[in-house]
Amino acid sequence: MEAVIVKNISKTYSTEKALAVDNVSFSVSKGELFGLIGPDGAGKTSIFRMLTTLLLPDEGSASVDGFDIVKDFKQIRSAVGYMPGKFSLYQDLTIEENLNFFATVFGTTVEENYHLIKDIYIQIEPFKKRRAGKLSGGMKQKLALCCALIHKPATLFLDEPTTGVDPVSRREFWEMLRRLKEQGITIIVSTPYMDEAALCDRVALIQSGKILSIDTPENVTKAYPTKLYAIKANEMYRLLKSLDNYPDRLNSYAFGEYAHATFSNKTLDEAHLKRFLADQGLSGIEIKSIPATIEDSFIKLLN
Repeated sequence: MEAVIVKNISKTYSTEKALAVDNVSFSVSKGELFGLIGPDGAGKTSIFRMLTTLLLPDEGSASVDGFDIVKDFKQIRSAVGYMPGKFSLYQDLTIEENLNFFATVFGTTVEENYHLIKDIYIQIEPFKKRRAGKLSGGMKQKLALCCALIHKPATLFLDEPTTGVDPVSRREFWEMLRRLKEQGITIIVSTPYMDEAALCDRVALIQSGKILSIDTPENVTKAYPTKLYAIKANEMYRLLKSLDNYPDRLNSYAFGEYAHATFSNKTLDEAHLKRFLADQGLSGIEIKSIPATIEDSFIKLLN
């Protein structure tokens, strides 16, 4: 059964005359952890705001837990949890006061649904008297998630929840999402971090308001159409410029300390490429075949 169904929705912001969401369609099954993956400005937040009834689509339709996002906005607002990208809780209230406030808004109590947030709240409970504005990024993240869960939502929307958070807190957050999924909650998360895509059941890769691909992370990388190589040399800038001029090169770009590249020949003549790069004044040259990542697949889809 589908928790979220999106059919051909589009959104244009009249002030900017920019098409933020362009004829997007996808569905999310109940209990699924679904990722909307793409860079800033790709349309992720606009989609989330339409699905949580904060924006009206210009075209198309969508439903969340069987409720239409236009006709049934009151039911959706009561049924879903939403954690926006920007920390939006009350800075002057303490952890405890924020949580009690959001429980009261939804007509419940912290005690009634404490089992949902216990594993998360226990990490910030020692600081429950501290004002939200004084919390670290990781603690703000945990508090926001607790407030989004306190009314026991069937579907949880998390808009770039790990942006600006340290790597340890990011790992902890995704472990929390895994445990929430085990409780049957449908989770839809957006992120610009390609490495987080591998932690989802399925992902939709999005750029410029368009969906480029929807599949499991494994199938996205398996679909990479050409052999991929990681190439290293003593100067990255010169390496990239040299690869641009290599006759058989299809695509190349910096990827950490390596350049990732594809070539038109099915089997690359590594010795010939090494000589070519050495003739360009490069040294310490390494060439190796590697499996594609989600980020490599995303870049390929853009070309």
